[in-house]
Amino acid sequence: MPKHIAVLPCDGAGKEVVPEAIKVLRAAGADFEFEEFDVNADSYLRTGVAMPDDVWKQLAAADSILFGAVGDPRVPDANYLAGVLLRLRFELDLYVNLRPAKLYDDRLSPLRREDRRHADLLIVRENTEGLYVGMGGRFKKGTNDEIATQEDLNTYLGVTRIIEHAFQIGKREVVMVDKSNAMTFAGGLWQERWKAVAAAHPKVKTRHLLVDAAAMQLVKDPSQFDVIVTGNLFGDILSDLTAELVGGMGIAPSANINPSSGRGLFEPVHGTAPDIAGKGLVNPVGAILSAAMMVRHLGVPEMADAIEGAVESAIRARECTRDIGGELSTSQAGDAVVKRLRD
Repeated sequence: MPKHIAVLPCDGAGKEVVPEAIKVLRAAGADFEFEEFDVNADSYLRTGVAMPDDVWKQLAAADSILFGAVGDPRVPDANYLAGVLLRLRFELDLYVNLRPAKLYDDRLSPLRREDRRHADLLIVRENTEGLYVGMGGRFKKGTNDEIATQEDLNTYLGVTRIIEHAFQIGKREVVMVDKSNAMTFAGGLWQERWKAVAAAHPKVKTRHLLVDAAAMQLVKDPSQFDVIVTGNLFGDILSDLTAELVGGMGIAPSANINPSSGRGLFEPVHGTAPDIAGKGLVNPVGAILSAAMMVRHLGVPEMADAIEGAVESAIRARECTRDIGGELSTSQAGDAVVKRLRD
């Protein structure tokens, strides 16, 4: 039976780039069954429900989820985002967030030193704990005495399994990033589990960096890194930095997976881009590369390689959108990748 892919374009730029990703998947020969669901800000404004229960059940049963972007200027309510993307991440236990950063053409790098521009690294971010669990609150809200707290949740299981996954995919070196000199309780747990898991993988080179030093080293010389493993907040920040080092958010893909259950959600990281959405300016490469990550996750690595190769060829030929040096529209940029897959 063909794999069943749940499709959630959602809002803004997501509605433009997800169709391009599906177009590329079909051109690559993917034998998938795509089913699109009406989860978006329009639906939320009509019903007040971020995700209906019947839709949730179908998403949970899908082989994978291809996601666009969630968010709308008309919906300032944080419950909408939490009820869609964060619910999927947390309730499906998609504890591994993978953010690759690969430089496909030297012109996309902001770094002056040619010998340090090369980047082909992967950030392995813990995706279900940390500061993003929503623990905390605001006391005496709206007064001069207001107190706001946000709790950083880290568990033995959560920290262990994300570090272990980093070692499963690290080829050359695994670097663990934290802020253990200031966040002594959470950092202490990360340090203990890091040392224990690293000891079980003696053939892999290891290094520890504080997050501020890691940010500095990434800008100084991204070519030194292979795999970085870190917590939810630091992974969020550093992965946006690495995206900019290889050409910007428009080409940055991501995967949210559970290696044990096989579940996965794949999305570009550029967000809804309300300032340019609907104008044919959005870069589809992030969504296309996210689709390639999905294909790899589903066990077809040769197809994933073909899609990535077609993307790289199009970028080098400047057959791409304006943000990375081309003049094509969103749809035309997708067509440029399709053409290379069919040639």
